[in-house]
Parts: sequence; structure tokens; C-alpha cells
Amino acid sequence: MVKILEVHPLNPEPRVLERAARVLRDGGVIVYPTDTVYGIGCDITRQAAIERISWIKGRDPKKPFSLVSPDLSAVSKYAKVSNYSFRILKRFLPGAYTFVLAGNKEVPKGLRSRQKTVGIRIPDHPVPLGLVKLLGRPIISTSANKSGEDIITDPAELESRLGRLVDLILSCGPLPVLPSTVVSLIGDRAEVLRHGAGDASFFSEP
Repeated sequence: MVKILEVHPLNPEPRVLERAARVLRDGGVIVYPTDTVYGIGCDITRQAAIERISWIKGRDPKKPFSLVSPDLSAVSKYAKVSNYSFRILKRFLPGAYTFVLAGNKEVPKGLRSRQKTVGIRIPDHPVPLGLVKLLGRPIISTSANKSGEDIITDPAELESRLGRLVDLILSCGPLPVLPSTVVSLIGDRAEVLRHGAGDASFFSEP
């Protein structure tokens, strides 16, 4: 039976983060809070776990996931960051945004789109940031719900609908409904691909 651990949203307990990081290291799948919605994730080097998340969500395995990076310096390991992109990332991250950039060879196959792009998140939330720092590499970022279904905001519902399918749920209470705002920075041009929790007005300016 899946283990649910309460985690403080502002000051996450080190023992809880270490427990979750251990599950990730072992190739497990977890549900974790972010600054937008609950995410479902795994270590990006574990291809079997990535495929398992696709199965859990009922999602086309060829459709790439985004990743949670610990900081801007780590982004350049997985994505090509131009001066223009860096200025945008520095201004809006950490925050409720996913930025689409050109990926590089370090991006695992399951995270790279056919256009060889990758989605990058640095959530403004200490739990996912603490996890990736402990793990030493990014984790998958995708909403914890079945594809095409409503976003799950309540931990009790997460347990009932996904509990048997994942290895650990980190709960910090109900979260908002809106996912991150997705912005493409390909070609040094900002294009909003999905409106969400992050304010997109800057990218709509002429």
C-alpha cells in the first residue's frame, strides 16, 4: 500500500525529503507538491519509471515530459540557453512557468520532443527544489492526474485515484487548480503555449 507523508509547504522536514529522494533513487514514482498543482515524477535517468508515468497517466509515451531543475545553472546542462533566454529565465524563475527550450544531448530520450525541445521548470516551492538537490539531478514534471481528466487538488483524492499506482505521496494539503503557464523561447521568441498560474501579460506585449 502506498505511503503518504505529510510535508511542511514552507519548511519541509529533511527526513521526509530524504525518504522521497531514496524512492526516486531506487527507480520509484512519487507524487509531490509544487507552486501550482501536485506533480507526479521520477528520476529522469530511470527510463522504466518514465514509461510507468506515461502508463499511469494514460499518455502517449512519445509525448515528452518536462523536468524540474534545481537552479538556472543546472538548466544549461539539459538545454541550450541563449542570452535572451537567460534573461527571461532569470526574471521569471523560480515561478509558475514551464519554459520550452532547445534540448541538448544530456536530455533523456523520454523528455525530448520530436523537435528536440525540452520543458524546464524551477518551481517556487521548497519541496521539489529540495528533492532535486538531494537527488543530484532533475525529476519529471507533469500534473498528477490521468490525461484528459480534471486536475486533482486534494491529497485524499490523490490517494484514492493514484495511490495504488505510485510508491509515495507527499502531501501538504489542497493546492490550486491551475497548472504552470507554458512559454516557448525557441528562436529567441517568446510564445505562450498554455495560460496557467504564471502571469503571461509580459509575453503578450507587442
